[in-house]
Amino acid sequence: MTAQTAQTAQTTQRAQPDLLYSEEEEALRAAVRDLLADHCDPAGVIARTESGAPHDREAWKALAEGMGLAGLLVPEALGGQGATHREAAVVLEELGRAVAPVPYLTSAVVATEALLACDADDLLAELASGRRIGALAVALNIAPGGAHRTVRIENGVLHGELTGIADADAADVLLVPAEDGGLYAVDADAVTLTAQVSLDLTRPVATVVLDGASARRIGDAAPAVRRALRAGAGLLASEQLGLAEWSLTETVRYLKERKQFNRPVGGFQALKHRLAQLWLETVHTRAAARNAADALAGGSGDGTEVDVAVALAQAYAAPVAVHAAEEALQLHAGIGMTWEHPVHLYLKRAKADSIAYGTAGSHREALAELVDLQAP
Repeated sequence: MTAQTAQTAQTTQRAQPDLLYSEEEEALRAAVRDLLADHCDPAGVIARTESGAPHDREAWKALAEGMGLAGLLVPEALGGQGATHREAAVVLEELGRAVAPVPYLTSAVVATEALLACDADDLLAELASGRRIGALAVALNIAPGGAHRTVRIENGVLHGELTGIADADAADVLLVPAEDGGLYAVDADAVTLTAQVSLDLTRPVATVVLDGASARRIGDAAPAVRRALRAGAGLLASEQLGLAEWSLTETVRYLKERKQFNRPVGGFQALKHRLAQLWLETVHTRAAARNAADALAGGSGDGTEVDVAVALAQAYAAPVAVHAAEEALQLHAGIGMTWEHPVHLYLKRAKADSIAYGTAGSHREALAELVDLQAP
């Protein structure tokens, strides 16, 4: 092998995505899982959704301040951990597995990514420390690059109404795009929030009304919003992976215990086939989600590779998470239909996630355009 051939081979090898988990990532997973076992048990999450205060502040404090996970994507110089999207993806897998009612995706990923594209080091440090929670004031259903609503600015203050803002009621600061092309930081106390009916009770959405709200321009909205939504869509696949894995694991466990005609229900061939198919889908989802996280962590080239990885992950992961939760609900039989069993939380989160940051259909369309595969 010539020196040039060897160098080319090494370059190609480095360019290959790393879909495996490192020892550090597995250790992080174990720590997060232990914490969530103490704070987000199924009965506690169900009770919280009935309380009118769905967000678990104690769990968030333990994650953000106790473990420093709110600052994973923030450079160490700004008070963060200086980690990558790979580590954030591991955290989101465990949050999805527990259906944890914490604003991690919306604050530690989406709002943080928006701030990283702006000149707002002070806000980044506050979000990284967990002292404040941020929310990007763009509707949860908007895909990366999609059109979104803005507010008008008059005499230095903001006016307008924005709907479908996820975790707005937990936020201390809102990042609001305006008609002049700027992204503005607005204190949550300066706006009026009205809760909207949300299928997913663990990630509520709200209408935000700004009526002369004072604001500080922190950067340009277009690149910040696109970056934030792309990261949100890519890492949402990891949350969906956690949902699917919980659904599969708990269903297999239940079918081993439940008996019919004096034999475990899981021994019936028809159910084995359904579970085998679900296992294959979940494994494929893991590959797609890890590929998206690895691509986001690398931030390669002009971003096309990252866009492809994110679109592919969402196009695949969203329907798999819904299918897994539906299978769990059905195969748990009568008990799965009760409010006391947590499977309904997973189905609702999976359904809500299936339209978050763009539907699977919109991501398929984006993927077709990215790889120049036009419809007939």
